Amino acid sequence: MNDIQERGEAAIATPSARRVDIKLEVVVIPISDVDRAKRFYGGLGWRLDADITGDEFRVIQFTPPGSPCSIVFGAGVTPGPYARVELDVLESVGELVVSDIEAARAELADRGVDVSEVYHYAGREGRVSGPDPERRSYSSWASFSDPSGNVWLLQEVTARAPGRVDADDTTFVSSAELAAALRRASAAHGEHEKRTGGQRDENWPDWYAEYMMAEQAGKPLPL
Repeated sequence: MNDIQERGEAAIATPSARRVDIKLEVVVIPISDVDRAKRFYGGLGWRLDADITGDEFRVIQFTPPGSPCSIVFGAGVTPGPYARVELDVLESVGELVVSDIEAARAELADRGVDVSEVYHYAGREGRVSGPDPERRSYSSWASFSDPSGNVWLLQEVTARAPGRVDADDTTFVSSAELAAALRRASAAHGEHEKRTGGQRDENWPDWYAEYMMAEQAGKPLPL
């Protein structure tokens, strides 16, 4: 057995402990004719999530039926303050979503990955250091490259946009993801109890369940 085989088998046999789930969210495909792609994939019955046009660029996003991953098609991207997010997307090979952007970045750094700082976008200011001040879903980013120069984007997603997932399909793929959702529900429930006079809510399990399902489906959250 050679050295490469030994290292490969060791990596498979002894995976490092994982703290944050990282899920493939979007695959990016550059194209030359966006309208043609839109007609083709729309004709397949795929859901159109977005159609964004700017100065000499255009991107569309489709999700195949039942798929947890979407596809971004884009053409004609040029640098500029109003095209920055779209340019980031089209420079990448794909997008990975995490429930805690800072924890995910720290874990990648601990594993020796040269990962960017966490950043967000603030209108004309463009890219700004640090996560989104309100920690809004879809608004905090980081990025890293593999040895071949392929760029991956990390995006923090805690509450889904309406229609992004089936409202009746609530799934947590790991204990870490479930624990993160419970912590967010706990913090929100604390605010709920303040609004109701500070009295203990005996039906908190029902409230937690409603909150967690609504958050994942992108529906209005309970107050």
